[in-house]
Amino acid sequence: MAFADYQLEIYLQGLSGILPSLPMSFAELEAKAQAAMSPGMWSYVAGGSGNEHTQRVNVTAFDNWGLMPRMFVGANDRDVSVELFGMTLPSPLLMAPVGVIGLCAQDGHGDLATARAAARTGVPMIASTASVDPMEHVAAEFGETPGFFQLYTPTDRDLAASLVHRAEAAGFKGIVVTLDTWITGWRPRDLSTSNFPFLRNHCLANYTSDPVFRASLQQTPEENPQAAVLRWVQIFGNPLTWEDLPWLRSLTDLPLIVKGICHPDDARRAKDGGVNGIYCSNHGGRQANGGIPAINCLPAVVEAADGLPVLFDSGIRSGVDIVKALALGATAVVVGRPYVYGLALGGVDGIVHVLRSLLAEADVTMAVDGYRSLRELTPETLRRVT
Repeated sequence: MAFADYQLEIYLQGLSGILPSLPMSFAELEAKAQAAMSPGMWSYVAGGSGNEHTQRVNVTAFDNWGLMPRMFVGANDRDVSVELFGMTLPSPLLMAPVGVIGLCAQDGHGDLATARAAARTGVPMIASTASVDPMEHVAAEFGETPGFFQLYTPTDRDLAASLVHRAEAAGFKGIVVTLDTWITGWRPRDLSTSNFPFLRNHCLANYTSDPVFRASLQQTPEENPQAAVLRWVQIFGNPLTWEDLPWLRSLTDLPLIVKGICHPDDARRAKDGGVNGIYCSNHGGRQANGGIPAINCLPAVVEAADGLPVLFDSGIRSGVDIVKALALGATAVVVGRPYVYGLALGGVDGIVHVLRSLLAEADVTMAVDGYRSLRELTPETLRRVT
Protein backbone atom coordinates (compact mmCIF):
# COMPACT_ATOMS: atom_id res chain seq x y z
CA MET A 1 0.00 0.00 0.00
CA ALA A 2 1.29 3.45 -0.89
CA PHE A 3 1.47 6.08 1.86
CA ALA A 4 -0.64 8.31 -0.39
CA ASP A 5 -3.57 5.90 0.05
CA TYR A 6 -4.29 7.47 3.44
CA GLN A 7 -6.13 10.29 1.70
CA LEU A 8 -8.27 7.79 -0.23
CA GLU A 9 -9.05 6.05 3.06
CA ILE A 10 -10.23 9.36 4.53
CA TYR A 11 -12.38 10.22 1.51
CA LEU A 12 -13.97 6.75 1.42
CA GLN A 13 -14.82 6.96 5.12
CA GLY A 14 -16.49 10.28 4.38
CA LEU A 15 -19.01 8.45 2.17
CA SER A 16 -20.22 6.77 5.36
CA GLY A 17 -20.36 10.05 7.21
CA ILE A 18 -17.10 9.44 9.08
CA LEU A 19 -14.99 12.59 9.20
CA PRO A 20 -11.43 12.77 10.57
CA SER A 21 -11.47 13.21 14.34
CA LEU A 22 -7.97 14.68 14.32
CA PRO A 23 -6.70 17.81 12.52
CA MET A 24 -5.38 17.62 8.97
CA SER A 25 -3.25 20.81 9.09
CA PHE A 26 -0.38 21.64 11.40
CA ALA A 27 -1.90 24.96 12.46
CA GLU A 28 -5.09 23.27 13.64
CA LEU A 29 -3.12 20.43 15.23
CA GLU A 30 -1.05 22.93 17.20
CA ALA A 31 -4.07 24.94 18.32
CA LYS A 32 -6.03 21.91 19.50
CA ALA A 33 -2.98 20.48 21.26
CA GLN A 34 -2.57 23.72 23.19
CA ALA A 35 -6.14 23.41 24.40
CA ALA A 36 -5.57 19.78 25.42
CA MET A 37 -2.25 20.24 27.26
CA SER A 38 -1.61 21.84 30.62
CA PRO A 39 -0.14 25.37 30.36
CA GLY A 40 3.19 24.20 31.78
CA MET A 41 3.46 21.23 29.45
CA TRP A 42 2.45 23.34 26.47
CA SER A 43 5.05 26.02 27.18
CA TYR A 44 7.77 23.41 27.60
CA VAL A 45 7.03 21.65 24.31
CA ALA A 46 6.00 24.59 22.14
CA GLY A 47 8.52 27.05 23.49
CA GLY A 48 12.05 27.77 22.38
CA SER A 49 15.08 29.82 23.22
CA GLY A 50 15.05 33.59 23.59
CA ASN A 51 12.40 35.35 21.52
CA GLU A 52 12.12 32.11 19.50
CA HIS A 53 13.38 33.69 16.28
CA THR A 54 15.50 30.65 15.41
CA GLN A 55 12.54 28.39 16.09
CA ARG A 56 10.41 30.41 13.67
CA VAL A 57 12.97 30.69 10.88
CA ASN A 58 13.63 26.94 11.07
CA VAL A 59 10.07 26.63 9.79
CA THR A 60 9.87 29.56 7.38
CA ALA A 61 13.23 28.79 5.74
CA PHE A 62 11.58 25.87 3.94
CA ASP A 63 9.54 28.45 2.01
CA ASN A 64 12.77 29.60 0.35
CA TRP A 65 12.94 26.34 -1.60
CA GLY A 66 10.55 25.15 -4.30
CA LEU A 67 10.33 21.71 -5.92
CA MET A 68 10.43 21.69 -9.70
CA PRO A 69 7.63 19.50 -11.15
CA ARG A 70 8.42 17.08 -13.97
CA MET A 71 5.74 15.69 -16.31
CA PHE A 72 5.33 12.53 -18.45
CA VAL A 73 7.10 10.57 -15.73
CA GLY A 74 4.37 8.13 -14.79
CA ALA A 75 5.18 8.19 -11.09
CA ASN A 76 2.36 5.79 -10.27
CA ASP A 77 4.61 3.74 -8.00
CA ARG A 78 6.99 5.53 -5.66
CA ASP A 79 9.79 3.90 -3.71
CA VAL A 80 10.32 5.89 -0.50
CA SER A 81 12.20 3.18 1.37
CA VAL A 82 15.63 4.03 2.72
CA GLU A 83 18.75 2.09 3.70
CA LEU A 84 20.01 3.21 7.10
CA PHE A 85 22.78 1.53 9.11
CA GLY A 86 22.27 -1.77 7.33
CA MET A 87 18.49 -1.72 7.74
CA THR A 88 15.80 -1.16 5.13
CA LEU A 89 13.13 1.19 6.46
CA PRO A 90 9.76 1.61 4.71
CA SER A 91 10.08 5.40 4.76
CA PRO A 92 12.71 8.06 5.46
CA LEU A 93 10.83 9.34 8.53
CA LEU A 94 11.85 8.95 12.20
CA MET A 95 10.47 10.35 15.45
CA ALA A 96 12.77 12.72 17.32
CA PRO A 97 13.79 12.19 20.93
CA VAL A 98 11.54 14.30 23.18
CA GLY A 99 12.56 14.32 26.82
CA VAL A 100 9.10 15.00 28.20
CA ILE A 101 7.10 12.93 25.72
CA GLY A 102 5.95 10.77 28.62
CA LEU A 103 4.14 13.69 30.22
CA CYS A 104 2.42 14.70 26.99
CA ALA A 105 0.13 11.67 27.02
CA GLN A 106 -3.13 11.79 28.92
CA ASP A 107 -2.09 8.68 30.89
CA GLY A 108 1.43 9.99 31.59
CA HIS A 109 3.15 7.25 29.61
CA GLY A 110 3.88 8.92 26.29
CA ASP A 111 7.16 7.08 25.78
CA LEU A 112 5.25 3.80 25.59
CA ALA A 113 2.60 5.33 23.34
CA THR A 114 5.28 6.60 20.96
CA ALA A 115 6.90 3.17 20.84
CA ARG A 116 3.52 1.60 20.07
CA ALA A 117 2.98 4.11 17.27
CA ALA A 118 6.39 3.16 15.89
CA ALA A 119 5.31 -0.48 15.88
CA ARG A 120 2.10 0.36 14.01
CA THR A 121 3.67 2.61 11.37
CA GLY A 122 7.20 1.30 10.85
CA VAL A 123 8.50 4.80 11.72
CA PRO A 124 11.41 4.36 14.17
CA MET A 125 11.41 6.15 17.49
CA ILE A 126 14.54 7.75 18.90
CA ALA A 127 13.89 7.25 22.61
CA SER A 128 15.19 9.94 24.94
CA THR A 129 17.34 9.35 28.00
CA ALA A 130 14.78 11.52 29.82
CA SER A 131 11.88 9.13 30.04
CA VAL A 132 8.90 8.36 32.26
CA ASP A 133 9.39 4.64 31.63
CA PRO A 134 12.71 2.75 31.60
CA MET A 135 14.22 2.16 28.17
CA GLU A 136 13.66 -1.60 28.47
CA HIS A 137 9.90 -1.07 28.75
CA VAL A 138 9.93 1.32 25.80
CA ALA A 139 11.94 -1.01 23.55
CA ALA A 140 9.58 -3.89 24.36
CA GLU A 141 6.80 -2.02 22.53
CA PHE A 142 8.65 -1.55 19.21
CA GLY A 143 7.46 -4.78 17.60
CA GLU A 144 9.31 -5.26 14.31
CA THR A 145 10.23 -1.56 14.00
CA PRO A 146 13.83 -0.68 14.94
CA GLY A 147 14.44 1.94 17.59
CA PHE A 148 17.33 4.19 18.54
CA PHE A 149 18.45 5.41 21.97
CA GLN A 150 19.35 9.05 22.48
CA LEU A 151 22.06 9.63 25.07
CA TYR A 152 22.43 12.72 27.20
CA THR A 153 26.01 11.96 28.20
CA PRO A 154 26.42 12.24 31.97
CA THR A 155 29.66 13.35 33.58
CA ASP A 156 29.86 9.94 35.29
CA ARG A 157 31.50 7.75 32.65
CA ASP A 158 30.44 4.54 34.37
CA LEU A 159 26.82 5.68 34.22
CA ALA A 160 27.20 6.59 30.54
CA ALA A 161 28.55 3.11 29.81
CA SER A 162 25.72 1.53 31.79
CA LEU A 163 23.05 3.44 29.86
CA VAL A 164 24.59 2.48 26.52
CA HIS A 165 25.00 -1.17 27.48
CA ARG A 166 21.39 -1.30 28.68
CA ALA A 167 20.29 0.14 25.33
CA GLU A 168 22.26 -2.56 23.54
CA ALA A 169 20.72 -5.29 25.68
CA ALA A 170 17.23 -3.87 25.15
CA GLY A 171 17.61 -4.18 21.39
CA PHE A 172 18.12 -0.59 20.27
CA LYS A 173 19.80 -0.36 16.86
CA GLY A 174 21.91 2.78 17.35
CA ILE A 175 23.02 5.40 19.88
CA VAL A 176 22.28 9.07 19.17
CA VAL A 177 24.48 11.37 21.26
CA THR A 178 23.00 14.83 21.71
CA LEU A 179 25.81 17.40 21.82
CA ASP A 180 24.02 20.72 22.39
CA THR A 181 22.17 20.10 25.66
CA TRP A 182 24.75 19.79 28.42
CA ILE A 183 23.30 23.11 29.63
CA THR A 184 19.67 24.11 29.28
CA GLY A 185 18.89 26.82 26.74
CA TRP A 186 17.53 30.22 27.81
CA ARG A 187 13.76 29.61 27.60
CA PRO A 188 11.73 32.60 28.80
CA ARG A 189 8.40 30.74 28.70
CA ASP A 190 9.65 28.18 31.20
CA LEU A 191 11.71 30.62 33.24
CA SER A 192 8.67 32.82 33.85
CA THR A 193 6.93 29.92 35.61
CA SER A 194 10.06 28.17 36.99
CA ASN A 195 9.02 25.20 34.89
CA PHE A 196 11.74 22.54 34.61
CA PRO A 197 10.12 19.11 34.89
CA PHE A 198 13.24 17.14 35.81
CA LEU A 199 13.79 19.06 39.04
CA ARG A 200 10.32 17.90 40.02
CA ASN A 201 11.39 14.26 39.61
CA HIS A 202 9.75 13.82 36.23
CA CYS A 203 11.15 11.72 33.34
CA LEU A 204 14.13 10.34 35.27
CA ALA A 205 13.24 6.63 35.06
CA ASN A 206 16.32 5.70 33.03
CA TYR A 207 18.48 7.09 35.82
CA THR A 208 16.55 5.82 38.83
CA SER A 209 16.37 2.32 37.29
CA ASP A 210 20.10 2.24 36.54
CA PRO A 211 22.32 0.18 38.84
CA VAL A 212 25.26 2.58 38.55
CA PHE A 213 23.09 5.60 39.33
CA ARG A 214 21.42 3.81 42.25
CA ALA A 215 24.80 2.76 43.65
CA SER A 216 25.84 6.42 43.82
CA LEU A 217 22.99 7.21 46.25
CA GLN A 218 22.96 6.70 50.01
CA GLN A 219 19.23 5.98 49.90
CA THR A 220 17.19 4.52 47.06
CA PRO A 221 15.26 6.92 44.79
CA GLU A 222 12.07 5.46 46.27
CA GLU A 223 13.21 6.31 49.81
CA ASN A 224 14.60 9.75 49.01
CA PRO A 225 13.44 11.09 45.63
CA GLN A 226 14.89 14.55 46.26
CA ALA A 227 18.39 13.16 46.77
CA ALA A 228 18.07 11.31 43.47
CA VAL A 229 17.09 14.54 41.73
CA LEU A 230 20.07 16.35 43.26
CA ARG A 231 22.37 13.57 42.10
CA TRP A 232 20.89 13.88 38.61
CA VAL A 233 21.64 17.62 38.66
CA GLN A 234 25.25 16.88 39.58
CA ILE A 235 25.90 14.44 36.73
CA PHE A 236 23.57 15.51 33.89
CA GLY A 237 25.55 18.03 31.86
CA ASN A 238 28.76 16.88 30.18
CA PRO A 239 30.34 19.55 27.92
CA LEU A 240 31.94 17.05 25.57
CA THR A 241 35.08 17.84 23.60
CA TRP A 242 36.71 16.11 20.65
CA GLU A 243 38.95 14.34 23.15
CA ASP A 244 35.84 12.52 24.43
CA LEU A 245 34.89 11.11 21.03
CA PRO A 246 37.24 8.07 21.15
CA TRP A 247 35.75 7.15 24.53
CA LEU A 248 32.18 7.50 23.20
CA ARG A 249 33.11 5.39 20.18
CA SER A 250 34.57 2.71 22.48
CA LEU A 251 31.32 2.32 24.43
CA THR A 252 29.45 0.42 21.72
CA ASP A 253 29.64 -1.44 18.45
CA LEU A 254 26.19 -0.11 17.56
CA PRO A 255 25.99 2.73 15.03
CA LEU A 256 27.01 5.97 16.74
CA ILE A 257 25.19 9.09 15.54
CA VAL A 258 26.11 12.58 16.76
CA LYS A 259 23.24 15.08 17.02
CA GLY A 260 23.54 18.85 16.76
CA ILE A 261 26.04 19.10 13.89
CA CYS A 262 25.53 22.23 11.75
CA HIS A 263 29.07 23.19 10.69
CA PRO A 264 30.72 21.15 7.92
CA ASP A 265 34.06 21.11 9.75
CA ASP A 266 32.36 19.42 12.70
CA ALA A 267 30.85 16.85 10.36
CA ARG A 268 34.28 16.08 8.85
CA ARG A 269 35.94 15.75 12.23
CA ALA A 270 33.14 13.54 13.58
CA LYS A 271 33.48 11.27 10.56
CA ASP A 272 37.23 11.08 11.08
CA GLY A 273 36.48 10.15 14.70
CA GLY A 274 34.61 7.05 13.65
CA VAL A 275 30.95 7.99 13.98
CA ASN A 276 28.45 6.18 11.75
CA GLY A 277 26.01 9.01 11.18
CA ILE A 278 25.67 12.78 11.34
CA TYR A 279 22.49 14.34 12.73
CA CYS A 280 22.09 17.91 11.45
CA SER A 281 19.91 19.81 13.92
CA ASN A 282 19.71 22.94 16.02
CA HIS A 283 17.33 21.29 18.47
CA GLY A 284 14.35 22.93 16.84
CA GLY A 285 15.44 26.33 18.17
CA ARG A 286 15.02 25.16 21.77
CA GLN A 287 18.63 25.46 22.85
CA ALA A 288 20.06 28.62 21.26
CA ASN A 289 18.47 31.66 19.66
CA GLY A 290 20.05 33.87 17.01
CA GLY A 291 21.17 30.94 14.92
CA ILE A 292 20.89 29.83 11.32
CA PRO A 293 17.90 27.84 10.05
CA ALA A 294 18.99 24.22 10.23
CA ILE A 295 17.82 23.52 6.66
CA ASN A 296 20.30 26.15 5.43
CA CYS A 297 23.13 24.20 7.11
CA LEU A 298 22.11 20.84 5.67
CA PRO A 299 23.72 20.93 2.18
CA ALA A 300 27.21 21.73 3.47
CA VAL A 301 26.90 19.12 6.23
CA VAL A 302 25.86 16.49 3.65
CA GLU A 303 28.86 17.36 1.47
CA ALA A 304 31.24 17.19 4.43
CA ALA A 305 29.75 13.87 5.63
CA ASP A 306 30.96 12.46 2.30
CA GLY A 307 28.73 9.43 2.16
CA LEU A 308 27.90 9.00 5.83
CA PRO A 309 24.14 8.96 6.51
CA VAL A 310 22.81 12.37 7.51
CA LEU A 311 19.71 12.65 9.65
CA PHE A 312 17.94 16.00 9.77
CA ASP A 313 15.44 17.74 12.05
CA SER A 314 14.33 21.27 13.02
CA GLY A 315 11.32 22.93 11.44
CA ILE A 316 9.63 19.89 9.86
CA ARG A 317 5.91 20.64 9.78
CA SER A 318 4.65 18.95 6.61
CA GLY A 319 5.23 16.24 4.07
CA VAL A 320 6.51 18.88 1.67
CA ASP A 321 9.18 19.83 4.22
CA ILE A 322 10.25 16.19 4.31
CA VAL A 323 10.60 16.10 0.51
CA LYS A 324 12.66 19.30 0.47
CA ALA A 325 15.01 18.05 3.21
CA LEU A 326 15.53 14.81 1.30
CA ALA A 327 16.25 16.75 -1.88
CA LEU A 328 18.89 18.76 -0.02
CA GLY A 329 20.66 15.54 0.88
CA ALA A 330 19.19 14.20 4.11
CA THR A 331 19.21 10.40 4.29
CA ALA A 332 16.34 10.45 6.77
CA VAL A 333 14.14 13.18 8.22
CA VAL A 334 13.18 13.38 11.89
CA VAL A 335 9.96 15.00 13.10
CA GLY A 336 9.37 16.42 16.58
CA ARG A 337 6.58 18.71 17.69
CA PRO A 338 3.90 17.52 15.22
CA TYR A 339 3.86 13.99 16.60
CA VAL A 340 3.97 15.30 20.17
CA TYR A 341 0.80 17.27 19.47
CA GLY A 342 -0.79 14.18 17.94
CA LEU A 343 0.02 12.27 21.11
CA ALA A 344 -1.50 14.96 23.31
CA LEU A 345 -4.73 14.87 21.30
CA GLY A 346 -5.17 11.19 20.57
CA GLY A 347 -2.55 8.99 22.20
CA VAL A 348 -1.18 6.25 19.96
CA ASP A 349 -3.91 6.91 17.38
CA GLY A 350 -2.97 10.59 17.35
CA ILE A 351 0.69 9.89 16.62
CA VAL A 352 -0.23 7.35 13.94
CA HIS A 353 -2.51 9.91 12.29
CA VAL A 354 0.21 12.57 12.24
CA LEU A 355 2.85 10.19 10.86
CA ARG A 356 0.51 8.82 8.19
CA SER A 357 -0.51 12.34 7.20
CA LEU A 358 3.10 13.51 6.87
CA LEU A 359 4.03 10.46 4.80
CA ALA A 360 0.89 10.72 2.67
CA GLU A 361 1.58 14.36 1.82
CA ALA A 362 5.21 13.57 0.99
CA ASP A 363 4.16 10.64 -1.20
CA VAL A 364 1.42 12.63 -2.97
CA THR A 365 3.88 15.48 -3.59
CA MET A 366 6.35 13.10 -5.21
CA ALA A 367 3.56 11.59 -7.33
CA VAL A 368 2.22 14.92 -8.58
CA ASP A 369 5.66 16.39 -9.22
CA GLY A 370 6.99 13.30 -10.97
CA TYR A 371 9.54 11.76 -8.61
CA ARG A 372 9.50 7.97 -8.44
CA SER A 373 12.11 7.39 -5.76
CA LEU A 374 14.14 9.21 -3.18
CA ARG A 375 17.18 8.85 -5.46
CA GLU A 376 15.50 11.24 -7.88
CA LEU A 377 15.22 13.93 -5.20
CA THR A 378 18.48 15.86 -5.58
CA PRO A 379 19.45 19.51 -5.00
CA GLU A 380 18.92 20.07 -8.72
CA THR A 381 15.20 19.38 -8.26
CA LEU A 382 14.88 22.48 -6.06
CA ARG A 383 14.81 26.14 -6.97
CA ARG A 384 15.34 29.15 -4.75
CA VAL A 385 12.11 31.04 -4.09
CA THR A 386 12.42 34.64 -2.94
